[in-house]
Amino acid sequence: MVLYRQGVLIYNPAAGWRRGRLEQQVQRAVDVLRFHVERMVIRPTVGPRSAIELARQASEQGADLVLACGGDGTINEVVNGLAHAAVPLAVLPAGTANVLAREIGLPRDPVRAAEMLASLAPRRISLGRVSPSGAAARYFLLLCGAGLDAHIVYHLDLRRKARLGVLAYWWAGLAEFGRRLEVFEVEIGPHRYECAFALAAQSSTYGGSLQIARDAHLLSGEFQVVLFHSRSTLRYLRYLAGVLTGRLEGLPDVTFATARRLEMRAAESARVYIEVDGESAGCLPATLEIVPGALTLLMPAAYLQAHG
Repeated sequence: MVLYRQGVLIYNPAAGWRRGRLEQQVQRAVDVLRFHVERMVIRPTVGPRSAIELARQASEQGADLVLACGGDGTINEVVNGLAHAAVPLAVLPAGTANVLAREIGLPRDPVRAAEMLASLAPRRISLGRVSPSGAAARYFLLLCGAGLDAHIVYHLDLRRKARLGVLAYWWAGLAEFGRRLEVFEVEIGPHRYECAFALAAQSSTYGGSLQIARDAHLLSGEFQVVLFHSRSTLRYLRYLAGVLTGRLEGLPDVTFATARRLEMRAAESARVYIEVDGESAGCLPATLEIVPGALTLLMPAAYLQAHG
């Protein structure tokens, strides 16, 4: 049964760590999609941020479905190209961590995800938007981190990521132990906090399999904010144990809050990085805010029922 007139599939040829299979998977996914999409157009990315323009062009040129095939970074770019447009987005996971796929319950194989197209339901959802000082604002779907995790993302060895996948992030994290972390300020309404790692999340899933902001979800219309106050990287071993055992909220130097807007700023001498959806996005100071109804996302019914 044909559900869409024209679909544009944007894919990242460099996605994931098993790149040799991706071209075959994309073609097989397109063969599946043609049962429900009258005309399919395939658009490979040609470099960083090119998916933004490809998604914008697809919307402006009359597509009634855009599909993003790649990792969370590629999906983030497509989201930035589709923000405030009416055309729905479907996701075919093919990256390293695939946090969105884990969050909403999509198969992490693009062909199997394509087979689910007819069962996915559109839902208009909020996006996060981060506006770093001196840089362009950027939308994000899942999360924005500042401090420790953004430092790791900024300094990540991309060749190691290509070889090891998500293990490259753990490798980079281990290299941080013993370093004193930069402290910065987070302002939420009338409250101000000092911390070394801040996470504003619309997703309960973090880094592929961890759950830090356990109550966060894409239908909430607000951030769940988690602030880690210690500067000692050794302390983060205890934080990790709290995440793994579900006891993070009981630790005295971790703050949980909900917010639709927050400000983050660092001392002038400190360089504190920001990441969105696993991609480096500049430095503090920055404003984070919820943008209601900014994207139509096709989602499994089970996720909608669980959080609707």
